[in-house]
Amino acid sequence: MNIEWYIVLSSLLFAVGAMGILLRRSPIVILLCLELMLNAGNLALVAFSRMVGNQEGQVFAIVVMVVAACEVVIGLGLIVAIFRRKLPLDVDELRELRG
Repeated sequence: MNIEWYIVLSSLLFAVGAMGILLRRSPIVILLCLELMLNAGNLALVAFSRMVGNQEGQVFAIVVMVVAACEVVIGLGLIVAIFRRKLPLDVDELRELRG
């Protein structure tokens, strides 16, 4: 299988994630779309790594997965804290910082 198919799939996944971030207002959906974008980047890294024939892209993809997992933990913690304070879970209403 050629690398072009992997790159096309990666770009489609990235575009779907970007549209989800731009169009949705729920913070949970935004986190999921951000994860989709990161995994699309990982797919491209692994595809290029396989094309070149070394393992460096795959190692970098694993590092990106670890960073993405940390980002999700922090994001979900913030969402739970917002939910417990009975604040609205709409991103547009949470845009302004309150003391």
